[in-house]
Amino acid sequence: MIKTYKVLSLLLSYPGRELHEFLSVAVKEVREEALLPADKISGLETFCNSFIRTDLTDWQAEYVQLFDYSRSASLHLFEHVKGDSKDRGQAMVNLMEFYKENGMQLTGRELPDHIPVFLEFLSTLSPAKSAELLGETVNILERISIALNEKENLYGKLFQAIVSLSAKLPDKAITREMIKNEKPLDLDAEYEEAPVEFGGFMPDNSQDGGQGVPSCRSGCQ
Repeated sequence: MIKTYKVLSLLLSYPGRELHEFLSVAVKEVREEALLPADKISGLETFCNSFIRTDLTDWQAEYVQLFDYSRSASLHLFEHVKGDSKDRGQAMVNLMEFYKENGMQLTGRELPDHIPVFLEFLSTLSPAKSAELLGETVNILERISIALNEKENLYGKLFQAIVSLSAKLPDKAITREMIKNEKPLDLDAEYEEAPVEFGGFMPDNSQDGGQGVPSCRSGCQ
């Protein structure tokens, strides 16, 4: 397991008591593996030290407000490249099959394009393969990073760290186009839709546009 991807997956997950306790050793796990540059590790340290001092209920409220009420900061990859289009469901199915073919079986209720789930999957691969697959989503991740940095939110430091692990640099022109074409999130419409049934990997048009690490949260095998 690549600890760095696993730690980043956990830090991007909905905060619970176990995660709150893990913050005190998270940076140690990442520093020992030495995949991230020093400035990105420092950013993670700032993130962890801040939320260690934050009441868990307040942290949970901030998380929901930040990621559930804004399309620009959505933690679902296909939200940024598929939006409300009908082929989003098939993309979910394809991604789920890709996970299965590579040895990961999801048992939780999270959709496969949820970024913490994606990072957990990458943690089961080799560093080179993980960096390659991360590169297929790097423009999306950069777009989220920009949105969080504009809000001066500490979660932006997590995305800066994730982007730095990619085998490819973000394409600034593509990122600008994503921002230009982004539609506001219609929460009423989102809740009226039926749940998406689980469904290549990142679609071709995605390029456009102590304690140790806690156990595997998504049931990967």
